Amino acid sequence: MQSILHRFGKLSLIFTLLISIYSCNESKTSAYKSESSGNLNQLNVVIINEDWQDSIGEHIREIFAADALGLPQQEPLHALNQIPPTAFNGFARKNRTFLKIEKSKQTGHQILIDSFAKPQVGIAITGPNPKSIITELEENKEKFLDLLEETELKEKRRRMRKAPNQVDVLKKSLGISMLFPSAYRYAKQEDDFFWMRKDIKNGSMELLAYEVPISTIEKNDDIIANVIKMRDSVGEKHIPGPTEDTHMITEEAYAPYLFETEIDGKFAYEIKGTWEVKGFFMAGPFVTYAVKDEKNDRYVILEGFVFKPSSSKRLQMFEIEAILKSAKFID
Repeated sequence: MQSILHRFGKLSLIFTLLISIYSCNESKTSAYKSESSGNLNQLNVVIINEDWQDSIGEHIREIFAADALGLPQQEPLHALNQIPPTAFNGFARKNRTFLKIEKSKQTGHQILIDSFAKPQVGIAITGPNPKSIITELEENKEKFLDLLEETELKEKRRRMRKAPNQVDVLKKSLGISMLFPSAYRYAKQEDDFFWMRKDIKNGSMELLAYEVPISTIEKNDDIIANVIKMRDSVGEKHIPGPTEDTHMITEEAYAPYLFETEIDGKFAYEIKGTWEVKGFFMAGPFVTYAVKDEKNDRYVILEGFVFKPSSSKRLQMFEIEAILKSAKFID
C-alpha cells in the first residue's frame, strides 16, 4: 500500500512540474510580440470610413500628410493608410506606427508603445464628437509629429547599422563620427573637406562634411544669406557641374527655410532649400546643418543633397537627415 502511495506521490509531483513548465512557456508565448513592419514614414490610420471622409479625416491629412519642406515638388510627410477598426487585426496591427481614433466620453490621447508588435508606436485619440477630437489633434500636433519623426529616424539608423561605413577619417580630421551606410563612397578628401556619394537609380545622394570659423555664419544677423554665401563658395571650389565652368549653387528663386535645432546636444541651424548647377539644367533639394562648436571656435557643416530628376525625393532626403543628425563630437 505504501509503495502505491509512494508511486502516486511521484506521479503527482511530475504532473505538477509539467503543468508549471507549460504555464511558464504559455506565459512567455503570450508575452512575445512579433517584429513590426512597414515602410518608413507610412502611417496606418485606424478610423471609421465616415469620419475619414469627413472633418476628422481632413484634419488628419492636413497634419500628417502635409508637404515636406524643402523639396522641389509636393510630397507628404507621411503616406497615410486608412484602416476601419473592424479590419485592425492580424497583420494590420504589425505596422511600426499607427494613429487610432475612437469615440469616447473623455477627450484625450495616449501614446502606446509596443502594443501589438515591437518596436511600435501608436497614438490613440479619443473624444465624444468630431470637434473634441479635432481640438485634441490640433493642440498636440507638434508633439505627435516629433514623436513619429524620432521613431522613424531611430528605425532608419537601426537599418543603417547593419552595414556601416568607416568614419576614422572624419574622427581624425573633424573630430566627429557619423553613421552612414557602406553604400556611400568617399568621393573627395582634402583640407578637412569630405564628400561622400551614393549612386541610386537615375541619380545620386551626396553628403558633405567640413568646418568654417564661427564668423562665417555669425558675421551679421542675416544667417540665411551667410549660409548661402558659404554654400556657393564651397560649391564653386569643390562641387563641379557636368561641364566646364559649371558648379553647384543655392537656387536663387526660392529662399531656403531656416530652423533652430540641436545635434549631439549642440546648437545648430537647420537650412532646407533647393540647389542648382550654375549654367546647367540640374537641381534638387538640400539640407544643411551648421553645428556650433564653441570650444573650437567653429561651425561644423553637415550637408546632404539629392539628384533624382522627375522622381520623388522624400525618402532619400529622410535618409540624409537621419545620417546627418546622427553626428557625434569626439573629444
